[in-house]
Amino acid sequence: MSAPPHPEAETQPIRRERPRRRVGVLRWAFALLLAAGAALAVLPDLIGLDRRSPFAQVIAFRPLMVAGLLVLVVVGAVITVFARRFWPVPLALAVVALIGAALVAPRTIPATTQPAAGGPALKVFVANVYEGQADADSLAALIEAEAPDVVSVPESGANYESELAPLLEPMGYRTAASVGPWERDVTGNTVAWADRLGEVRTRIGEDTRFPYIEISGGGLGELRFVAFHSVAPVPRSVATWRSDLSEVQKWCSSGSPAIIAGDFNATLDHSVFRDATAGCGDAAAQTGNGLAGTWPTWAPQWIGPQIDHVLATAPITAESFETRLVPGSDHRAIIATLRLP
Repeated sequence: MSAPPHPEAETQPIRRERPRRRVGVLRWAFALLLAAGAALAVLPDLIGLDRRSPFAQVIAFRPLMVAGLLVLVVVGAVITVFARRFWPVPLALAVVALIGAALVAPRTIPATTQPAAGGPALKVFVANVYEGQADADSLAALIEAEAPDVVSVPESGANYESELAPLLEPMGYRTAASVGPWERDVTGNTVAWADRLGEVRTRIGEDTRFPYIEISGGGLGELRFVAFHSVAPVPRSVATWRSDLSEVQKWCSSGSPAIIAGDFNATLDHSVFRDATAGCGDAAAQTGNGLAGTWPTWAPQWIGPQIDHVLATAPITAESFETRLVPGSDHRAIIATLRLP
């Protein structure tokens, strides 16, 4: 006679294992969804999304986002040690992070291109003066200390020029502004050049939202130096921003020597900027300083984007690139030494 069944045997639920394949698919779907979100933030320029808002604003911080993404990858790898099935997440994020890093890293490596042997040096100074609010005495003192050949001063019209010119003239500089005293400083550009360049010609261009000013002749010869300022890519002005930057192409691709210096409100991560400046070299990237943020000054330099640039057509090559603080401005000033052919 057999023993009666145990009371719990009839009530014990039958355990059914969840299909492993389904769990694996869900795990990968989650990882790929996270990677797609990361790619939209870090790599929108690869498919042209950075030409529109909000990607035009977000992509300016790609170096910072890549660094943050690499931290998440490390954290994910640590989690994988304790939960091995989590590994698709750090793997997918690592792919996005490595592509982003590959796009950013070259700017930290000085170019191997050698400057033209025996060519003269030209020192360029750029200082956005924040709607004419930067301290003119401090700016003049910095210009005196650095002794640049040419100076580009975005967000400076005739009003700010009237403050700066009397300070620079005793040092041997002359100035010109792209807008008159009836216009706000934020809409203008001022250029200054050393007397040692002789009699130069000035030309104001109104093809951009903020009129630029160009000098040539004298000691510059056929070289054109342009003080430039693009409108910022805020949501309502992205189309104007793209139009402003497209104007840079006429200097970079003309075949004539040119240096364009100022506030472009764009970084090398913007495809619009890269397309417009094809044919020009960026002084910061050429010297391995392509991640030195120029805005805003209240943030550490490694956080802010580099939106101020000194561009030059080949074979003009940058030998040095540095930044300085100017009291009252939200931009760091740029000092670059270029070697002319």
